[in-house]
Amino acid sequence: MEEKKLKDFLPDKNSSYIKKFNNSNFTSKIKQEQVIECIRTVVDPEIPVNLYDLGLIYEINISDKNDIKIKMTLTNPNCPVAGTMPESVGKSIEKLSNLNSIEVSLVWHPTWNKDLMSEEAKLALDIF
Repeated sequence: MEEKKLKDFLPDKNSSYIKKFNNSNFTSKIKQEQVIECIRTVVDPEIPVNLYDLGLIYEINISDKNDIKIKMTLTNPNCPVAGTMPESVGKSIEKLSNLNSIEVSLVWHPTWNKDLMSEEAKLALDIF
């Protein structure tokens, strides 16, 4: 049996966001903290907490050439804004200097659960 992908259920949703800047004049390497700071500006429209503290960002990789690759998930694949979240995360990072490329991909494994949330997010949502 073939594994199902997001597009099988939501054909009008984008499961990734890619943008290339072709920057060859690097003055400094982007730090993970800078990327996290950008992602924290993206708030889930249904839950008043940013995506990073919700535990939706699974992986942030930054190459020596400032290519940023992010793997993220959603609380639910049927989220009505599923197609816009990778783009929102990508656009939040675009303001960083020295970027070469951004790639944000939705993944579904491991499945998100409330244990991935930061303590601040759990307190904000009254979840223990």
